[in-house]
Amino acid sequence: MPDWNHLLPFFTATMVFAFLPGPALLYTAAQTLAHGRRGGFMAALGLHIGGLVHVFAAAAGLSAVFTHVPAAYTALKIAGAIYLVWLGIGIIRTKMDPTVADPDRAPRYVPARRSGRAFLHSIMVEVLNPKTALFFIAFLPQFADPAASFPVWVQFLVLGLIVGCAFSMADLMAVMLTHQVLTGLKKTRTAQRIAQWTGGTVLVGLGAHLALSK
Repeated sequence: MPDWNHLLPFFTATMVFAFLPGPALLYTAAQTLAHGRRGGFMAALGLHIGGLVHVFAAAAGLSAVFTHVPAAYTALKIAGAIYLVWLGIGIIRTKMDPTVADPDRAPRYVPARRSGRAFLHSIMVEVLNPKTALFFIAFLPQFADPAASFPVWVQFLVLGLIVGCAFSMADLMAVMLTHQVLTGLKKTRTAQRIAQWTGGTVLVGLGAHLALSK
């Protein structure tokens, strides 16, 4: 593995990128607003699994296609943007459960099984985000050491797993903070509806941002 001259800057940069407010933190916060703490946790786990797909792709050299074939990058970006907008609109249009709200799962306009859907949706959101692929193929090579005893692709895997864990820690913190805000609000249908619309609108905004970004 790389020596400490490589690893120390790597750990520093990883923590900065992980906890810097960005689309991933907004996404997990939006899912928590829409589906409660359980949905937020499942969304964070889904992002982690989706990120691992990009780590393995980077280690195998597959992600380089986005730097050589701009059309592939654009196609995946548009697909990811449409998916985010579709998820956001779906959350906004979801009918609320008329039963009394549960503080641990507020808002309750979605059944518990929707947490599993949040997990699957989040995997797709991350897999369809070409910016994640470009991040790994731009970030990881800076800290891989060709002279190390392990092959570069193995170093990519290990470093990528570390990056993924750091980003997941930040996502989980976003879930907990958002849940604390929700529990501090009065549990009324109006408050739940506002949380629902806020979460859905954030996802639509993230989709629009992805589509318009260069």
